[in-house]
Parts: sequence; C-alpha cells; structure tokens
Amino acid sequence: MRHIIYPILLLLCAFLALPEGQAKTTDKRPKVIFTTTMGEFTIELFNETPQHRDNFLKLVREGYYDGFLFHRIIRNFMVQTGDPHSRNATPETPLGEGGPDYTLPLELDLPYHYHYRGAVAAAREPDEVNPERRSSGSQFYVVWGKTHTPREMSAMADFVSEQTGGYAEITPEMSQDYQSRGGTPHLDGQYTVFGEVIKGLSVIGKMHKVPTHPNDRPIADVRIISAKVLE
Repeated sequence: MRHIIYPILLLLCAFLALPEGQAKTTDKRPKVIFTTTMGEFTIELFNETPQHRDNFLKLVREGYYDGFLFHRIIRNFMVQTGDPHSRNATPETPLGEGGPDYTLPLELDLPYHYHYRGAVAAAREPDEVNPERRSSGSQFYVVWGKTHTPREMSAMADFVSEQTGGYAEITPEMSQDYQSRGGTPHLDGQYTVFGEVIKGLSVIGKMHKVPTHPNDRPIADVRIISAKVLE
C-alpha cells in the first residue's frame, strides 16, 4: 500500500464524472467522525463513489477502525491508516499490507473530486501487481500536500496525463485550487478520492508533522480511538 505512481489500464477504470456543466447531486452525504489521540476530525463521503462510500460506512458501523494506528505519515504529503494489523502492533511489527480479503474498483469523479488538501482517498497496491488500480478494502489516506506554483502545476498536468494515458486532466480550476489550497496533484486519476475532511483539518495538520521512523511510521503512536457514523 506504499506506492503512488505507475501506468494504467484505461479500459478497466470506472469513470463516474458527470458531463461538463451538469450540476452535482444534492443528495445528503454521509458523515463519519474520527476520534483520535490527537483530536477529532469529520469526513464527508461522496455519493459519486458509491462502492467506496458504502464499504467505508459498513466498516465504520462494525467498529473496524477502532484502535487502529496511523501507520504511515509523511510530512507535507498525507497520513494513512486502515491496516488491521496495527491495532495491537509492537514497534517492530511491519505494517501496511493488512486489510480485508477484497478490493474495490477504481471510482473517479474528475474534475469534481481530486487530491486537494483534506481529500480522503483509498490506498492500494502498486500498478505492477495491480494494473486495474483497485483500492484496498480498508486502508485510506488523508491528503495534506503543499501549495504549488503555476510552473509546477504545468509539469503536474503533463505528468498526470502521461500516467493515465491522457485519461485524466488537471483543469485550470483544479490547478488554481492546488496553487491556493494545496494538495497532491500527481496522484489524480490514479487513486479513488471518496471523501473530504469537513471539520478538524487542523488535526491532520498536526499529524503530518509528527516525528517518524525511516519507514514512515510515527515514533509515538497516533491512534484512532473510535470512528462513528453521524446518523
């Protein structure tokens, strides 16, 4: 669940974006509140990625994430959790490969949902063993990233186009957002973005700065105390 950039098999993608100019759904979006050892944050889930939405709600209602570590944190990039092996892991336990015995298909909703700061996306195995870019059944990350210059965004747009065979595009509106809000645009079109942090983003801001080991695991555990659906 550690790799982030590889080629794609385009015909196997599930592209759920609405036609240009069409209004987005106004259906109520589910929300999940995470209580962690560093504070609380609330995620809103996108109805445009229904398989990821429904799977996430199912796991939360089962208490699946309760007690899990944020096992991978990279400063100015993202924080990642969802490995069931992390619940009782010792400092020496290797983490990052755990999850349920299923994966989910790639669901994209560009240019509406992308890797801006606060976006919630599904982790996955690298392309050489996962050419369809299927998502982990449970592991996810919250984007922090950084702001980008216009020149950097031009290069990012070319990179994303190359990595997706021209399938994904960074629009001018997305580019402006990355310049002002920040994020990780090089991941667009390759990972499912299925939600966003709508409250408590400052908690993620604190998390991404914690000291870590060379394997990106925090030196002091950062743990989920509970996750609950706000009914």
